[in-house]
Amino acid sequence: MTEEIEFILDSTQESMEGSIAHLEKSFLNIRAGKASPAMLGSVFVDYYGSATPLSQIAKISVPDARTITLQPFEKNMLHTIEKAIMIANLGFNPMNNGDLIIISVPPLTEERRRDLAKQAKIEAEDAKIGIRNVRKDANTEIKKLEKEGTSEDICKIAEDEVQNLTNNYIKKIDEHLAHKEAEIMKV
Repeated sequence: MTEEIEFILDSTQESMEGSIAHLEKSFLNIRAGKASPAMLGSVFVDYYGSATPLSQIAKISVPDARTITLQPFEKNMLHTIEKAIMIANLGFNPMNNGDLIIISVPPLTEERRRDLAKQAKIEAEDAKIGIRNVRKDANTEIKKLEKEGTSEDICKIAEDEVQNLTNNYIKKIDEHLAHKEAEIMKV
């Protein structure tokens, strides 16, 4: 195969890996019953005029499966952090005891579990769309090379390789989704 084809295949695989990594990160934000610091990953706090991730302003710990505690690095940030958690609309009711913010993670209802499973399916479908777009871009590049004089056979082999990569990554997404759904639905 030519260097151009090898480059296209390598960059295609790299992009597809990126889609999987993005999916895994998205799945971390979908809670599955037990407390996790990742649940607060989307919370940004107004820290002296700039939106700052919560993890940079407070120590986040999980003492048990149903509790998250936040210890701000600056005590005067307690109320600001508490407000930011409420604004993030995660369904948590933070309690401030003067030193820490304590969040009790409520158990998931059956309806909420179904909603989270639906959300996971949407994230997985978005990842599949990303994979298919990468495939389309790779095939477009291969067609350009074919018009520029690269052998038809080499281009056909490259297109088959791109399709194999696509199939493998779609399968990985389905496996991640099945695992996440099982985690969400487990009581």
